[in-house]
Amino acid sequence: MEPSGYAGRVAVVTGGNRGIGLECARQLAQAGARISLWARDAAALERAAQELAPLAQVHTAVVDIGQEEAVRGAAADTLAHFGKVDVLVNNAGILGPRAPVQDYPAEEFERVMRINLFGTFHCCAALVPAMVAAGYGRIVNVASVAGKDGNPFVSAYAASKAAQIAFTKSLGKELADKGVLVNAVTPSASPTEIFGALDEARKAALLANVPMRRFVEPEEVARLILWLGSEACSFSTGATFDISGGRATF
Repeated sequence: MEPSGYAGRVAVVTGGNRGIGLECARQLAQAGARISLWARDAAALERAAQELAPLAQVHTAVVDIGQEEAVRGAAADTLAHFGKVDVLVNNAGILGPRAPVQDYPAEEFERVMRINLFGTFHCCAALVPAMVAAGYGRIVNVASVAGKDGNPFVSAYAASKAAQIAFTKSLGKELADKGVLVNAVTPSASPTEIFGALDEARKAALLANVPMRRFVEPEEVARLILWLGSEACSFSTGATFDISGGRATF
């Protein structure tokens, strides 16, 4: 991506205060975009905004994406601040507890779905109308290879990511003739805070099905997202882009 590839664009990145989200926001800012970071942790948002401030104009919104009214408020605030939103990166998400299905707390299953799936839905529902009105938009949903292959003991997470992929396909078809393209990325495990502290046994388990035998780095995922969020992505929509080191079987 050329340094000016996003000049004049406005990008919302949910969960943009750490991990893949922060790296994505950093690369978008370096490419010329103005950035709106959405997340629940106000202190982490402020730190991220300060880090990105030398690169771009940065706006923040403290928001729980699982709450529809909070998302609509953040969308209205962002649109009032910048006047438009060109790019939405739905990155915010949680892993939830590890447990066999028979022991998985129903309220935790619902919480994971509320953040990962309903959060994506709420953000799209709040920002798509402005994109359609402008005749331009790019939406990138950060799903997971777990949504394709499934992971044991994190059934809520895998189910939410599979649902994100299906949602991407549906919304991509809805908006295909509106100038708004919707795609998903499916990374394998990345060394970010979502997994917490990792001992050697847990690392080995996460990498057991990855033919390249390593974690995907946030920078690598962000580069793929950067292309999908750009004008260079012009004829792909409703698609799922794998970045799993060869793990995915489809």
